[in-house]
Amino acid sequence: MDAKLQRRIQRYGWDRAADSYEASWAAQLRPAQDRLLAMAALRPCERVLDVACGTGLVTFAAAEAVGAEGRVLAVDISDRMVGQLAAAAEARHLRQVESQRLAAEALDGVPDGAFDAVLCSLGLMYVTSVDEALSEIRRVLVPGGRLVTAVWGERKACGWAEIFPVVESRVQTDVCPMFFQLGTGPSMTLALERNGFVDISADRISTRLEYATGDEAADAAFAGGPVAMAYSRFDDDTRRSARADYIASIEGYRSGGGYRVPGEFVIASGRRPTA
Repeated sequence: MDAKLQRRIQRYGWDRAADSYEASWAAQLRPAQDRLLAMAALRPCERVLDVACGTGLVTFAAAEAVGAEGRVLAVDISDRMVGQLAAAAEARHLRQVESQRLAAEALDGVPDGAFDAVLCSLGLMYVTSVDEALSEIRRVLVPGGRLVTAVWGERKACGWAEIFPVVESRVQTDVCPMFFQLGTGPSMTLALERNGFVDISADRISTRLEYATGDEAADAAFAGGPVAMAYSRFDDDTRRSARADYIASIEGYRSGGGYRVPGEFVIASGRRPTA
């Protein structure tokens, strides 16, 4: 698929997901985001770029870490997510937070060597070119600056992964054909090495995505995530059948009246060389 078209699909898809995203995923993504922030070890006064910032789940924690004398630029491909983040930053009086709509592969207007740290929480799975995104991130880091990124782990370790075939059996979609690739084996660390990062390390963590009901799990999977655009185009009958199939796919993870669905994340870090 043409890269511009793919980015457009991602943009409008995440616009659709924006209103449901935090309710669906804030608690489920916290283990990965907490580990990412711990590995970043942000310090007061640092300049931070949050790539694929979404509605600000990592952005605001980074802003607290760098303090009023620091700076956090939050960028995302979704207008609605960037707008929600900007409004929330203003409501919290976080003047150190700025936001722009930018794609990870094209950080246009961001100067070379502008940031001490770059964070990218669960965004690299969606880019049109991982190498272009990592090259841009390396460019905007100061020499010695650090990147910390989180991606979903291996498909077999993510119990919610049947969402993709459930959707693809009903509509043709190229929303994320290589979604689990970076979480497979050493793929994330190899990508960092290939793009010139050094001092690379990676953690793989397992977690459980907890939902009180099947409908809550289905809402997260369909309305608050990467298939939101496709789901928005389903008629009522298609939505009902797709939700039923997805809930059946996670039946093995039922816990009482709710669900504890396995998930896995890879959190990796690297530095731009100093010379």
